Amino acid sequence: MRSAAKYIWIVLIVTFIGGFLLYETSGLVGRAPVTPSTAVATVDGEEILYTAWQNAVAALEQQQQQRLGRAITLDERRTLEDQAFDELVTEVLLQREYKRRGIAVSDEEIRDAARQAPPPQAMQSPDLQTDGQFDLQKYQRLLASPMARQSGMLVGLEQYYRSELPKRKLFDQVASGAYLSDERLWQVFRDRNDSVEVSAVVLTPALLTDTAVSVSDGDISAFYTRNRKLFDRPGRAVVSLLFVPRSVTAADSAAARARIDGLRAEIAGGAAFDAVAKRASDDTVSAANGGALGKGARGRFTPKFEEAAYALKVGELSQPVLTPFGWHLIRVDSAKGDTLDLRHILITIGQSDSSAMRTDRRADSLASKAANQTEASAFDAGAKALGLTPAPVVAIEKEPLSFAGRYVPSVGAWAFSGVRPGESSDLFDSPEAYYVARLDSLTMGGTAPLAEVKEEIRRRLVRERRLDKLRTLASQFVSAARGSSLEAAAAQRNLKVERSGRFVRVDAVPGLGQFTEAVGAAFSAPVGQVAGPFRGTDGMVVLRVEARSEATKAAFEAGKAGQRAQLLQALRQQRVEEFVVNLREKASVKDRRAEVNAALRRQSAI
Repeated sequence: MRSAAKYIWIVLIVTFIGGFLLYETSGLVGRAPVTPSTAVATVDGEEILYTAWQNAVAALEQQQQQRLGRAITLDERRTLEDQAFDELVTEVLLQREYKRRGIAVSDEEIRDAARQAPPPQAMQSPDLQTDGQFDLQKYQRLLASPMARQSGMLVGLEQYYRSELPKRKLFDQVASGAYLSDERLWQVFRDRNDSVEVSAVVLTPALLTDTAVSVSDGDISAFYTRNRKLFDRPGRAVVSLLFVPRSVTAADSAAARARIDGLRAEIAGGAAFDAVAKRASDDTVSAANGGALGKGARGRFTPKFEEAAYALKVGELSQPVLTPFGWHLIRVDSAKGDTLDLRHILITIGQSDSSAMRTDRRADSLASKAANQTEASAFDAGAKALGLTPAPVVAIEKEPLSFAGRYVPSVGAWAFSGVRPGESSDLFDSPEAYYVARLDSLTMGGTAPLAEVKEEIRRRLVRERRLDKLRTLASQFVSAARGSSLEAAAAQRNLKVERSGRFVRVDAVPGLGQFTEAVGAAFSAPVGQVAGPFRGTDGMVVLRVEARSEATKAAFEAGKAGQRAQLLQALRQQRVEEFVVNLREKASVKDRRAEVNAALRRQSAI
């Protein structure tokens, strides 16, 4: 009982916290604000408090850390911050919609749902299953046990259903009109099952002798006005980066090889492979299962690993195998054709204790001399004292930062956390290096001004108008191909005829594109005749249909019920998502997180 309750409680506590946050954002609590401006946002004038947001982030962070088995980076925390913020905004909007529609739930509905419709986390609990299937009676006995009340699980369940049931009622109302006719189902079935094979010639603007087209400033301005969302740009920060690498020496590599050799000798001497894997493997995921990697065919692993694995007999222990991940010992538990059931032990090649200690001391010096500085000159002085050269790097908002081909954790999120140019970061570490960054400049995101994207729009319009010019040339090519053949007309103009493989309407086809005029025409043009020109991805397409197969009504009828259920579920989900998006678009949401974070940073620096 206690074990089963644990699985349920871990997830329900997050929902319980969500209810607590909703209570806080409702304005019913009268606690004093943490700062003079504690609201991180307003939704149509209703405040979302900083403390509510941070508590929601903390709940998500705890879940993520349990899933990953490690502390999260600032980049990962930033993602969770956005997720928590969006969930809080949505919850405010949904609560308002419940009131508007008169949606409520009774205690009886909650009790019935708790007993008869268990939450997903309960149905996935191994302790509530019998013969691999969820056991409703076990679950109901757990609900009736004293431990369920004493642990607070029932409180969490109540909070879960008070939040979930109104949402279900609302979404049922929103999606209630979803309907798919037989005609629509047949159309979708044909889109996925009609197939065609074509020969095609793609004429590109490079064939034009007269490429001159006119694009006025008025044309550019009109396009910008109609398509402003195309020019939304993320924030951009320039940072100076200092790093201390965790360099692996020849001695470190030798130590890893000696360790894997020792483990092999231990297993060859009679030790159980799975016991050694659990104790010593650096692949912690497979180590928990005795090194088991499961059954599968070729293509799952790196070439050298697979080469060694497929050379083994069942039960045979491999020699040490070196891959980019480190040294492996491999054993095949069973083999059937191309499918192997494998186990492995991994020893990564990392710094020895003495090497790591020297690196850590240098990183400590970097932290003391250059980290958490408020003046740019102090960062430069620290770099000079350690003989390090700052590297300029561009960070893009909400994108991971890379330097020298490697991911740099946390720096990108830090640069957009409210710091000011000239300030330097904490010391961040990764398996490859320690990092300290200084913010040199910051450009906030938003819609790029017309002056900045003017040439981009001009190039786009020029391309479109050149394609229009190309249609005349393509029409001439069609006439020539119909008078001789597609191949003869192409050869005369040094063009290439490409033969496609079989494709259906929803496929992306090289040269023709996806959902283009050319793809659509392939399903309507007569077989064996030259047709076109049609717009493709890169130019005008002239094609000849070589073969076409059409879906049959018999096959459609055989699978119609399953297709209807699948598509209807997708349609209902789409309507719900569109409804929520529409609520958000109509609301006035003022996001003040950056402002509040900056104020807190200034306060902590005092």
